Amino acid sequence: MKAVDLHVHSDKSDGSMTPASLTAYAAQKGLRAYALTDHDTVDGLAEALEAAKDYPELEVIPGIELSTEYKGRDIHIVGLYIRYEDPVFQKHLSDFRASRVLRNEKMCKNLADAGIDISFDKLQAEFEGSVITRAHYARYLLSHGYVGSLKEAFDRYVGDHTKYFVPREKVTPAQAVALILQAGGIPILAHPVLYHMSDAALDELVAQLKEAGLVGMECIYSSYSASEERDMKRLANKYELAYSGGSDFHGSAKPGLDLATGYGSLFVPETILDNLIEKGLKKNL
Repeated sequence: MKAVDLHVHSDKSDGSMTPASLTAYAAQKGLRAYALTDHDTVDGLAEALEAAKDYPELEVIPGIELSTEYKGRDIHIVGLYIRYEDPVFQKHLSDFRASRVLRNEKMCKNLADAGIDISFDKLQAEFEGSVITRAHYARYLLSHGYVGSLKEAFDRYVGDHTKYFVPREKVTPAQAVALILQAGGIPILAHPVLYHMSDAALDELVAQLKEAGLVGMECIYSSYSASEERDMKRLANKYELAYSGGSDFHGSAKPGLDLATGYGSLFVPETILDNLIEKGLKKNL
């Protein structure tokens, strides 16, 4: 049975590999399919899909990972099989990017006022073609000698609780689910374990998103323990959600985490994708 990877990032957001090189790497690994799910952008999809023409055994799934906010927490919703050229969908992404740019300009000013030689223009020049995220700030601070590690960059300068951080206006998870459905896609709650919510709070969130049209939950993920995977599958079963799974591969931006295999033991069977497609088609009928 072949593997799939339904959560992958390129250098169009905060990964290190180009969409074309990701496609070649996925083919080299013998995957049946991988989903390119960059943060709040679809800029890499055309390149990835064009590259896939050289690998007829591999399916590239057009996807996205939308950043949303729920009760003060950053919640991510993955969309698979989106009609990424849809004008309404593109308009919403444009609004997302505008709010991200405004946040970045404010954060750069905060850091510059603290004596750091940084501006939004300099960040864009250093990470040309990327949607700037806090991971890019951390890499900038590290490469320019302001910190000794990426962790220190988040702890001192760009983490949620630092004085330089500026929150960004975001959509709710339910709105993201609706947007993905509107674009013909399959909405999935990404890596729920990483939100560190109580069992009751996570159950409440999943119940609300199921009502909004959620199709799947990321039950198989690189950093889950065996018990966490069981817990997520149990929760998905409770709300009749399909399982999803992925590595959250970022290339060299996440050292030690590989495409399809995560930290070594990850395996997402192709039957996971078949079930998602079946449930997704029913939702979009």
